Amino acid sequence: MGYKSESVAPNHVIQEKYETVRQSIVQEMYDTNIGPVTGPDSSYSKFESLAKNTFRGKRSIDIFIGCFAFVVFLVVYPVFALFIKLSSKGPVLYRQQRTGQHGHDFICYKFRTMHQLDLRRIDGKPVVTQQNDKRVFWFSSLLRMTNLDELPQVLNVLKGDMSLIGPRPYQVEECAHWNNMYTDFYYRYAVKPGISGLAQVKGYRGGTLDEDHMRKRLDYDLVYVEKQCLGLDLNILGQTIFKMIHLDTDGH
Repeated sequence: MGYKSESVAPNHVIQEKYETVRQSIVQEMYDTNIGPVTGPDSSYSKFESLAKNTFRGKRSIDIFIGCFAFVVFLVVYPVFALFIKLSSKGPVLYRQQRTGQHGHDFICYKFRTMHQLDLRRIDGKPVVTQQNDKRVFWFSSLLRMTNLDELPQVLNVLKGDMSLIGPRPYQVEECAHWNNMYTDFYYRYAVKPGISGLAQVKGYRGGTLDEDHMRKRLDYDLVYVEKQCLGLDLNILGQTIFKMIHLDTDGH
């Protein structure tokens, strides 16, 4: 695990940079499936093997708990909508294109927590939310602190774009940035992204361009992808709720 620029392919040729997660996935599958067959599973890429790890019943749990969360969403929506409208001009729900399972893009929903500004960095890096970001308005600070700004993502769960638990999905530009930084970044997308995940309950969440921070966050994501099971999902769900109640979400 490491930086793309440090990786060496089996034939000792430096791997080319891929712009998107999807391109990395497709290239690995292509390279693996045309290689020599030395065993019953040798034609499967590592990505495909990880994708088979999803435990039975995960989707049923997502739908069952998602239905209860959807009721909560319907109840709080009018109140949250009122305060968001009083705080800032713009829509109540924010829609953003993010990268999902197998590198496919989807529209992710959340309560809007920022003033709408079209920002660009002169260095070409993605724009991420920083601590004490001036775009965040007063009511949204409470939503972000409690993770309630993510509640509309229950719609993504019911649609099948996301799961309750899994690596957090990033915006497409941010994914491309980190995918070209780390050789193993795209393995996060062997499973569906989640509303909460192992990295988040370990304190690694929020926007960042810090490479050391992202390396540690990615390591936790990859641990989840390899070790996912019902017990781990329930543990992460319990920790997420505990942190929300105690306002200890590390959100900004």
